[in-house]
This record gives sequence, structure tokens and C-alpha cells, in this order.
Amino acid sequence: MRVLILGGTRFLGRAITDAALGRGDTVTLFNRGVSNPGLYPGVEAVTGDRTSDLSALDGRAWDAVIDVAGYDPRVVRLSAEALAGRTGRYVFVSTVSVYADQNTTAAQLEDAPVARLRPGASSLEETYGPNKALCEQVVRDVYGDRALIGRPGLITGPHDPTDRVPYWLRRIGRGGRVLAPGDPASLVQFIDVRDLAAFFADACHAGTAGVFNLTGTPDPFGIFIDLCKTATYSDAELVWIPAERLIAAGVDPGMGIPLWVGEPGYDAYNDVDSSRALAAGLMCRPVIDTIRDTLSWDLARGGPAPGNEGLAAAEEERLLRELAG
Repeated sequence: MRVLILGGTRFLGRAITDAALGRGDTVTLFNRGVSNPGLYPGVEAVTGDRTSDLSALDGRAWDAVIDVAGYDPRVVRLSAEALAGRTGRYVFVSTVSVYADQNTTAAQLEDAPVARLRPGASSLEETYGPNKALCEQVVRDVYGDRALIGRPGLITGPHDPTDRVPYWLRRIGRGGRVLAPGDPASLVQFIDVRDLAAFFADACHAGTAGVFNLTGTPDPFGIFIDLCKTATYSDAELVWIPAERLIAAGVDPGMGIPLWVGEPGYDAYNDVDSSRALAAGLMCRPVIDTIRDTLSWDLARGGPAPGNEGLAAAEEERLLRELAG
């Protein structure tokens, strides 16, 4: 199979490239050549800027196009329309953030209403989900039943740039008293980037179309922490602090502590149903395998990139001192 990947050298794009190559596909990468140039010396790389000019792809055809990082509906329309007559399938990587309501699992099923872009909205928080929903509509309008829309939630695994899971592995590994946010029974949900990539690669070969939630199995936060302790052989002491106390102490309920979601209106954010994708072939490896592989990668790279440290040690100490004694 001939596969064109828009992007293909960072995190999910990289995993999709690996998955396609692992299936014997002939892969072409189209990107600006900025992130990890030369990562795949044996793979054709076409340099170009999808936001304005796709002419470098003129006269070429592929069996499938995988759009890894489309966010602007105008830009997605450029690639969707330019390639419409030259590919059999268009795969668009969207997000569960498209849903208008994230308070219940039922409101996050694939046929549930999606968010609309409000006039005057400007922040990424306000525009991300609605813009992704508009991108989905562009792809469906152009490709119809040749479109596959994947809606992942939180993605992790080797090469994860977000530090959300790596933070916990490093912190638990250091031991001592560890601030644990909220309730140990609250859910955390993520999918291994390699499992997500495998679904997209297999779906191209199977001719799969439609919309699919692509999230891992939700587990209690306490179970996730226990698995981190198992992976790192840690004797860390968990100190669970209720969400309301953390928020009162000034912790950002959305981004203040990795993986913790304390914002109202997101009660089911970590409880998204992926049964449709599981029936279509999605397979998720055990969480402990993802944790161990992510730990291995994080240690090998020497820790987080600047700005991705998670909850600062001094802030954790302050919160423990003030809220837990």
C-alpha cells in the first residue's frame, strides 16, 4: 500500500510512520523538514508547507493519506481537496475534545453533538475542539464514505512530548511523600501511541471508514499510581488531597498537576467509550507495558525538555506542608 503521511516525524506521526513501515507499506512523508529531519533515511520525504502550497505532491497518487496534525479547517480543506482525486482514503486524526458535552460518557459517543466555534473565541482552550470538529466536517464533505475520523483522548508512550505520564514515573521513582490529587477512585484514561498508530495503519488496509473514539481503558487514578510504583520498585507514600482544597490553594484545575482534571464540566473526560473502535480492530496493550516503555524512553533521553517538568518540587512541598501537614 502507498501511504502519504502529512507530518510523520513527531510522536504520533512518528508512530504511524513506524506502523505503516511495519506493514510493508511504501511511505511518503510531506512536511516542512523542521522536526527530526533525516529520521527516516530510507523513506521518501517531500518538503513543503501544507498551509499554502501542496504543489510538490502534484502528479502523485496514494492509496491512503493520513493527516496527523490538521487543526485549521482552511488548511485541512487545502489538502483534502488537493488530494481528493489521487487517494482512496483520507484518515484524519481528530480528538475527543470535539464533543460539546464532556460531563457524561453518553455525551461522548461518536454520534453525539460536537462543539461549535463561538463568535469572538480566541484562546486555544475555546477554539481547539470546535476547530477540530470543523476539520472533521471538511474531510467528510470531501471524502464521504472514504473518510476515517479518529478521535483519540490523551496519548502517551515513548517520545511523549507532554510529560503528563513521564512526570508521574519520575516523581514516584524518587519516592518520599508524593502529592496525589483528588480521589484515588477518579479515572485516568490514555492510549499508547503505538496502539493508536496500529489502528490507523490496519484501518487503511481494511478499508475502514467512519468515526471512532480511540481511548484506552479508564482506570482509577490510584491503580495508575500503584502501577507506577510497581514499575519503579518505589516505596513512595501517597498523600491524597481533595480537589477542592487544591483549587482553593491556587492549583490550576486543568493543567496544574499532570493527568488530574479538576475542572467542572469534565466529569467524564477520562471515561470515553471506545467500543466501536474495539469492534473494528483496536487493540490496547496492558497499561504496565506502556508505563515501563515510557519510563525506559524517559530515562534514556535524560529527563524532560525545558518547560515540561510537571508539578515543580517546591510547589509540591508547599502544598503538602499547607494541606497535609
